Amino acid sequence: MNYRQGFQLGLRTYSKALSFMFKNGLGWFFIFPILFNVLLFVAGVYSVGSLSDGMIASLAEWIDFASWNFWGAGFLVALIEGVIWLVLRLLFFIVYAYVGGYVILILLSPVFALLSEKTEELLSGKKVPFNLTQFLNDILRGVMLAMRNLVVELLFTVLLLLLSFIPLVGYLTPIALFLVSAYFYGFSFLDYTFERRRFKIDASVRFMRNNKGLAVGNGFVFSLVLLIPYAGVMLAGFVSVISVVAATLAANKAIDNECEVIVS
Repeated sequence: MNYRQGFQLGLRTYSKALSFMFKNGLGWFFIFPILFNVLLFVAGVYSVGSLSDGMIASLAEWIDFASWNFWGAGFLVALIEGVIWLVLRLLFFIVYAYVGGYVILILLSPVFALLSEKTEELLSGKKVPFNLTQFLNDILRGVMLAMRNLVVELLFTVLLLLLSFIPLVGYLTPIALFLVSAYFYGFSFLDYTFERRRFKIDASVRFMRNNKGLAVGNGFVFSLVLLIPYAGVMLAGFVSVISVVAATLAANKAIDNECEVIVS
């Protein structure tokens, strides 16, 4: 299929995915993003709080705040501590806004592997016996692919940022960055189906290169949600569940329509 057809398929399956989930009793998978968000909140607050406290303590020892006895010293110390507290939290949100999608892909990989498998069982009508080894392979491959895609996306991001200094080209950089992000997220969601079809990773890469529109279409909604300030990552956890179902629906249709793809 061409880019437009693949993109439309990737988006169209989103409208079917949510109704498919509730119609077939898969709605309980939304429990996992709730647990993920609770874990993220607790871990984020604890780690950033510990880091800021440590930095403030080290800075206080280095500068020797205790020896400050001039007028307004207490206010100045409080101001410095407040700035450190604020900057670290802003940095946390900025960094997490960029890599948060991949944190979701890695930590929820076991959930995605199971959900994709259940979705395909419902599509085919064939019950697949649970195989722990295969399930663990699915999880490992999902994690490895997410990490691989993150590295490749970072390389593309650096390249695009360098190109952004070229007049006129810079205006297109944000759009290009978004599409690159959508492509790699969509690739990760779609690959759970490829793994069950025994695609090797290089075969998955070839398939995605021939069906870029499909990957971008599937990752489009997830990437769009991640752009929402502050709440993006929290909401993306819920959207990722729908993305996996949509990816499984789309991947099955795409594979069936392109039987000439050689898996080796």
